Amino acid sequence: MKVYKASIDSDELKKLSVLQPRSTMAAMALDWALIAAVIAISSHFGGVWLYLLAVAVIAGRMHAFGVLMHEAAHFRFLKDRQRADVIADLFVAWPIMATVEGYRQNHLAHHQHTNTDRDPDWVVKFGKAAYTFPQELWVLSLNLLGYLVAVNSLRDLAHILPRLAQAEQTRRYRLARFAYYLLTATLMMLLGVWKGFLLYWIVPYLTMFPLFFYVRGVAEHFGSMDYDDELGSTRTVIPYFWERWFFAPHNINYHLEHHLFPGIPFYNLPKLSASLMRDETYRANAHITRGYSTGVLRECLAAVRRDKPGQLVQT
Repeated sequence: MKVYKASIDSDELKKLSVLQPRSTMAAMALDWALIAAVIAISSHFGGVWLYLLAVAVIAGRMHAFGVLMHEAAHFRFLKDRQRADVIADLFVAWPIMATVEGYRQNHLAHHQHTNTDRDPDWVVKFGKAAYTFPQELWVLSLNLLGYLVAVNSLRDLAHILPRLAQAEQTRRYRLARFAYYLLTATLMMLLGVWKGFLLYWIVPYLTMFPLFFYVRGVAEHFGSMDYDDELGSTRTVIPYFWERWFFAPHNINYHLEHHLFPGIPFYNLPKLSASLMRDETYRANAHITRGYSTGVLRECLAAVRRDKPGQLVQT
């Protein structure tokens, strides 16, 4: 693979790597506040369309939880790593049935062996119909529909959750996690909010949340990519405003920048991107696409010409 050597100043990188725990805590608090707000509004006013909007917003915040868990997995939350893992587990990982350490072991291997047979994410995706491109539009549409009816969601969760649970965990940790879920279930039973839990947590978790996760996963490493070039094997997406809430929470769309410099926290990725764009080599060769619903979709329906890698040909 052709490796990119960035010309960015080391002092600038050091500044961008400085942790700002308040930014992460604020993002976490805002995500939970949005979930509470849409549940309250939907419950008060009722209506199918308002409920569906609430499901989409909650699923987007679940996706945001996954991104904050990703930050913790890279130790980009607090200097006290043990405390950071506890907070991230309680407020973002455990609510979506994951663990920070389980995700960390899987994800760091992905970074170390990106798009190779030693990349755990690549191994479970490469060659599968859902990740084989170019696709016909009707095939892609049916695949997305499969998430909305939970069929594909259950399939993906059956593959993802066991992998994230493979990390070695102490007996104390397992008991703490069990107590967390037991306490949550007990409170819901005492408060009589089981119906609300099913409507406003389980439904988003089994439908739109996996759909958003799938779209982002495809956008990051699949569809008209050049795997022989580091700058062409990972895609950065410049999303439209509405896409940020669902497909790209907390700057996760800057995925190429993240792979090049995984030590930069999410709130500084836009600054990192701006710095890299001053480099002519990066600017000319980085795989940057405008819009998930436009550019990424177009690239997933197109093939890359063998004689001119990177040039798209409509199928």
